Formats: sequence, structure tokens, C-alpha cells
Amino acid sequence: RIPDLVVDLTLTQPIESKHPNRILNYSKELSVKNSKVRGLAAPSNLSMNQTLEGHNGTVQVISWNEQHKKLTTSDQKGLIIVWMLYKGSWYEEMINNRNKSLVRDMQWNTDGQQICIIYEDGAVIVGSVDGNRIWGGELKTQLCKVQWAPDSKIILFGTLTGEIQIYDSQGTYVSKLALKDVPGGGYNIVALQWYNGCNGYEEGDTYCLCIALDVGRIQLMRNELDTDPICFNTEMNIVEVRWNHNGSLLAVAGSQTTPDKEINLVKFYNNTGNMVRQLKVPGKKLSSVSWEGGSLRVALAVDSFIYFANIRPDYKWGYYSDTLVYAFLKPDILDTCIVFWDIKNNVRTVKYILNVISITAFGEHCVVASKSFENNKTLWTLTIFNAIGTPLDSRTIELEPTSVTLTSTCVIAANNNVLYMWQYKANKRLAALDQAVLTKR
Repeated sequence: RIPDLVVDLTLTQPIESKHPNRILNYSKELSVKNSKVRGLAAPSNLSMNQTLEGHNGTVQVISWNEQHKKLTTSDQKGLIIVWMLYKGSWYEEMINNRNKSLVRDMQWNTDGQQICIIYEDGAVIVGSVDGNRIWGGELKTQLCKVQWAPDSKIILFGTLTGEIQIYDSQGTYVSKLALKDVPGGGYNIVALQWYNGCNGYEEGDTYCLCIALDVGRIQLMRNELDTDPICFNTEMNIVEVRWNHNGSLLAVAGSQTTPDKEINLVKFYNNTGNMVRQLKVPGKKLSSVSWEGGSLRVALAVDSFIYFANIRPDYKWGYYSDTLVYAFLKPDILDTCIVFWDIKNNVRTVKYILNVISITAFGEHCVVASKSFENNKTLWTLTIFNAIGTPLDSRTIELEPTSVTLTSTCVIAANNNVLYMWQYKANKRLAALDQAVLTKR
């Protein structure tokens, strides 16, 4: 069986401050050695590293520039501060205050060269990383969310009336984004999350744009013009959603009301809208969620506490005949990279296959399951490989193999309704020839 995502929840020490509403706490992570923890990010505590003082009101919006390692914050009075790290300490690099309206959201674009700042009264300012103003305008509507496209050519603006408007990067109106299967009214847009593709894509044409409503509805789209989005109901009150580092998992944070009480939840969905795991979180109010850089943990803000949930992903790998086979994504290549590593002879063979979904190994072979599209139809391929990465046989099926297992003579694939059995024939003559060539080299 292909394992699900596993989530383990641990509580860190609470972060306390004499002025919790107006002082920004920067925390440095200290790892704790634990030889018993395997396959997880090590448990850690938070040690107060530096208090960033400069705001005189409640800090309400925080945005991180990954490319230039800069932190941008805004408070309830509209003051914006850009912080930079210099010789181990954080300093104010730039300050801006429009003194007219509340900042509702700020987002840096993919390459970190531009930031888009939106105000509740409809004002928009786009500035450069060195502090220059590129353009500004008034949208004549109240705004709540903003998001850049991965290529930075368009910007999405969410309004307090529940609309999403599309503008180009120079501030010219393009169109409205269509929301499907939404209630007639009484909802708010709580998230516009567009995975930027910096760490590659699981598939060539994957769902990477997420629109979340506070009433629990989520719409996943391939792009802003997608006419066939995936829409589903999380059955919870959503406060925030976040893509992981490669756009394969979506963390949805919020609460669910039961007859007895209200429960804090984080639900994890894949990029096709299927829930893979849910996590109950103690405390009164879950207000935020954020992924660690490599997506091995999420941080959860609950009341005055920070919780860490360790993530054990479904890695694609197997071991057979002294060979370790594993798959990973490269940012600049759509195909999945599969490495066949002969541990005994320290020889590696690399193959590239599009849309790999699982790897299963047994005896002298492994089977790789992959997805393809043909004539607007989704198909799945099962390919048998020997220990040096030579494909020996394959079958294309219309069944989505959510579970795959392998014996010395048979491949068994199944989903919730159908079981598929394939008695394969390994071409031993071809395998022996390949082995002879490898030995000669």
C-alpha cells in the first residue's frame, strides 16, 4: 500500500512579550539531538534571538522575500517596515507610511524584485526591492488579498465583496476570475495562494492556484483562465491555506464546529483536492499556518503558543538486488528524475519519466507507476525495471493505481473499487546483456 502522509504534533515553549501587540519577535531555531528520531525533522525549541522594535500598533501583515532574505511587516496604523539581516542582527532598511488606510496584504513576486501592497480603501502600490515606486493606483473597491502569478506578468486582487480581479503587472485591468460553486453571498476570501514553481512541478499541467473562502470552499486552478477548476468543501471555517515547497500539498487551517465544541483542524490536501490527512490541534484559536523550507514541518500559531507538526511525506523509493531506486523533481525539468543506485558497486543510472506517482520494489525488479494524457483521457502506465534501470516490460491501464505491490511474477494495482493483476515477463536475456555492458564499462 502506498503510505499516506504522517503528521506528528509537538508543542514548543510559548513565546511571551511585555508588548505582544506591537513588538515583532524574531526567533532562532535550536536543534535538539535525538538518535531515536528517524525520518523526521528533529524536534526543536525556540530561543529568543532578537526583538524587532519599530511598530507602535498591532502587527497585522508579514511577508517574506525568499530571494533577498528580507522581512516586510505592517501594523494597524499602516506603517510598513522592511527589515534586513546584517552581521547576525536585523535592522530597519526602509520605512513607509501612507497615513490613509490599513494595509490588508503584501506579496513579493517570484524573483523577489517587486512587492505589491494593497490597502483596504483600494489603493495599490507596486515597489522595487531597492525601495523605488514602480506604479500605484486606485481600484475603487475595498481590497483584502493580493497574489502574483508565477511569471509575474499578472496580479490577482481579492475584494471584500468576494470578487477576484485580474490586472497585468503594469496595473491595467484584464478581467474577473470566475468562481464556481460558491454560495450566493456572505463569504470572504481568506487566501489567494499561487505556487510559484521554484522547486519544480509534480506534473506538467498541475493545479497550482488556490482560492479559499472562509465558509470552507476551495477552488483549485491550473491558471487564472482555467475553465475546469477543482472545487470542494473542506467542511470547516478556513483561516489560512499554504502550499508546501513544491506545490504537492496544501495545508488548510481553521476550525470545525461540533455539537459539543469547536475544534481546531489542519487538513492536508494534494494538488487535485484529495484529503490525505487531518490533524486536530489543541487550544482556543488557530490563527495561522506556515511550512518549513523543505516541508518537513509546519508551524501553527495557536493562542500564544507555537506548535510544530512533523511531516513524513510519501517518498517514492524502493530497495532490491543491492539497488536503491528513488525519484525526485528538478526545478528546471518537468519529468521526474529516477536514480538507480547500485550500492555494492557505487554505480548510478538515471532515467527521466513524466508524472511518476509511485515506486514499488521486490526481488530483482521494481515497478514504476506513472500518469499520462492521451486524447483528453488520463492513463496510467506500469513499467518493470531491472536493477540497473533497464525497462523490461510495461502495461498501460485506465485504472488509477492508488495501491501497487509486486511479486516475482506479478504486479497488482488497485484503487477503492477495482483490482488489476498483471503477470509480467522479465526479459532475462536483455537484462544479462545490459549487465555485461555495465560490467565492461
